[in-house]
Amino acid sequence: MREKVEQVLDKVRPMLEADGGNVELVNITDSGVVQVRLVGACKGCPMSQMTLKNGIERIVLKEIPEVKAVEAVQE
Repeated sequence: MREKVEQVLDKVRPMLEADGGNVELVNITDSGVVQVRLVGACKGCPMSQMTLKNGIERIVLKEIPEVKAVEAVQE
């Protein structure tokens, strides 16, 4: 499943990189929660929660039904 998640994240990376940010896959829990770390400009952006939920999570859930949620983890 990790490879599938990375492939989906590769689809959203150009949008994030255009604004000076990126996303890293940290972990996938046994319960189907994808944990990511927002980096670069995304790390401290006030809109990062919206980017995570309305962008990254929406696309991951659509493409990989077995994923239950996407959440950001801090360093």
